[in-house]
Amino acid sequence: MGHTTTEGPRIAGLLLAAGGGRRLGGRPKALLEHRGRPLVEHAVGVLRAGGCEVVHVVLGAAAGSVRERASLPGCVLVDNPDWAEGMGSSLRAGLVSLAAAGTADAALVSLVDQPGIGPEAVRRVAAAYRSRDALVAAAYDGKRGHPVLIGADRWAGAGASAEGDRGARAYLREHRGAVVLVECGDVAEAYDIDTPQDLAHLE
Repeated sequence: MGHTTTEGPRIAGLLLAAGGGRRLGGRPKALLEHRGRPLVEHAVGVLRAGGCEVVHVVLGAAAGSVRERASLPGCVLVDNPDWAEGMGSSLRAGLVSLAAAGTADAALVSLVDQPGIGPEAVRRVAAAYRSRDALVAAAYDGKRGHPVLIGADRWAGAGASAEGDRGARAYLREHRGAVVLVECGDVAEAYDIDTPQDLAHLE
């Protein structure tokens, strides 16, 4: 069944999974193993379990291998040829893909290398959506983190300010008065898998 206007907002998952794992010896983060499967599969599963029926996945490093080895049925796979420039280019690519699809009221942005963030945090952030102008972010002990919800009316602005590894950080800072923070520290851990020591978080 398709969505109707009575079913509530259409919130699409946007998973940024393009990183090359430079500090991990060049191991693409999407393909790190977690619970027996590539990390990108786990991250997509979290978004879906949190209520995102539609998930756009931005790929970069080893994109061909990710397509071959990861099972991502029903996902919209977005290739970011500029992934080495940093997270900003992946956010732009994902928002362009979502805008072209034209079916979502908001993007719920998550990072592939944060397996400590589960479906409950996704649900909490999504539940704070109020309009296509919405800006919502998970908070951990009051500090802003991921996932981040960006209403469709803000995609162009957020994409335009996304540079380097900042992602939406500059845009959120510029519009901090509009950002609704949703505490998730009781249900999620916001660590990143960045260094060889961080691999201990994977199961």
